Amino acid sequence: MSDTAIDPNGPNPPATFLGHPRGLFLVFMVEMWERFSYYGMRGLLVFYLTKHFLFADKAASLTYGAYTSMVFLTPVAGGWIADRWLGGRKSVLFGATMIACGHGLLAIEGAIGGTSAGALDLFYFGLGSVIVGTGFVKANISSIVGTLYPRDDRRRDPAYTIFYMGVNLGGFLGALVCGWLGERVGWTWGFGAAGLGMVAGLILFASQRHLLLGRSEPPNPGWLRERPAGLPREAWIYTGGVASVALAWLLVQNQALVGTLLAVAGPPLVAYILWFAIRTLPPVERDRIFAAVALILGSIVFWAFFEQAGSSINLYTDRNVDRTLFGWNVPASMFQSINSFWIIAMAPVLAGIWTWLGRKGWEPSAPAKFGLGMIQLGLGFLVLVWGARANPGVLTPSIYIVLLYLLHSTGELSLSPVGLSAMTKLALPQMFGLLMGTWFFATATGEYLAGVIAALTGGVHNDGGAATITIYSRVGWLAIGVGVLFIIVAPWFKRLMHLDTLREPAHDLAGKEGVAQPDAAGAHIDRELK
Repeated sequence: MSDTAIDPNGPNPPATFLGHPRGLFLVFMVEMWERFSYYGMRGLLVFYLTKHFLFADKAASLTYGAYTSMVFLTPVAGGWIADRWLGGRKSVLFGATMIACGHGLLAIEGAIGGTSAGALDLFYFGLGSVIVGTGFVKANISSIVGTLYPRDDRRRDPAYTIFYMGVNLGGFLGALVCGWLGERVGWTWGFGAAGLGMVAGLILFASQRHLLLGRSEPPNPGWLRERPAGLPREAWIYTGGVASVALAWLLVQNQALVGTLLAVAGPPLVAYILWFAIRTLPPVERDRIFAAVALILGSIVFWAFFEQAGSSINLYTDRNVDRTLFGWNVPASMFQSINSFWIIAMAPVLAGIWTWLGRKGWEPSAPAKFGLGMIQLGLGFLVLVWGARANPGVLTPSIYIVLLYLLHSTGELSLSPVGLSAMTKLALPQMFGLLMGTWFFATATGEYLAGVIAALTGGVHNDGGAATITIYSRVGWLAIGVGVLFIIVAPWFKRLMHLDTLREPAHDLAGKEGVAQPDAAGAHIDRELK
């Protein structure tokens, strides 16, 4: 199979399935297995820290926050490396290999309390390997979806919704399988199952590359084959990726350093994007970047609240929720599958609603959808608050956790796939990786803040979850306020997006650098990115 890209508008367009390129469903399956491994492990992580390594709640929440933050921080580098050197496909292959190795290290359990020699170090190295691997996978596999469609293709939003269903199918199965194995059979079994899921995705992606139609290949394969100091440049990139596990190992143990890194790196990253837009882009493209940055900043608040799921909500479910189902005490980690269940159930419903509203000319803009997502997020917390306070002195009925996840899931569907689509829709093709990486940088910031918020709920163990519920009440009302603000300013941001003038530029559909655009601004952009 040649690496030359196939033009979807050419005389022999590629075969489709359900109206979409078949490559979308390959990416769907690979991301399903990657999310199986991630969410399967994530559901166990806070319990592994508190029940096996005997961490206090605060320390476990901060470690969890640092880990999940870095999982979304590393795609900034991974997207940049793919854009300039490796291409998306090679980046995903390398990252998936690193993730599988990381889960293998996590499966080395050690004695309770981490007293066996090196057990905790191996655990941190396992987290570090997953962090680095996810950096190479996450931004790039999302960007691969964007390369399969022209910028003005109406199938983009539905494609990302389908892709997002793959994410959540993996999350649903991972939480059930790894959660039950980890809590009921043994931690090694849970983490081992997560690793096998990633291996399955790796094999699938490597064997079915032809379905990507030659997209996401390295921009300059000859440069990768050159051998400075005796090794091909490609091998040096992989060596650097493996070596960076040591840095991740250090940071995940020193959560304050992660917060400092985000605070120091975040503003310059946003400033660079704005400077680049102001200095090099024509007015319409510049406005689109401004709108994208606004969405990116808004997402930080959403994820800081939403990502209580794997930490404080997980602990509250374990200690303060009636988990009995037909006489069976359901492991708390398996409740992490509820979010994914609602995503799978509601994604086609919302996709159909958006499509129907679009035909009528009534579809909310991306900023308005962000606002709706925030409001639903806040309502989810308030439902749990109401349920807990309506049943004082007894375990909270599990129906309120189910309803919380329903509202959080519909809120997530109103924000996350729309945001992913907006990043590729609003940026020129050469900026896909950078803007997608910045989207995940914002998510990383939200994840870190989520750990800080969760740590505030973990100081009292014998209050029936009252301290947690008090914080959730404040979080719920704040999220609703931010959502209302987004809806108010949505018309202005919609004008910045210039959706009525979106068109597919005459660029190389393989996503390769070095192809001049049809106007001077486009050619200048290409030189700048080099």
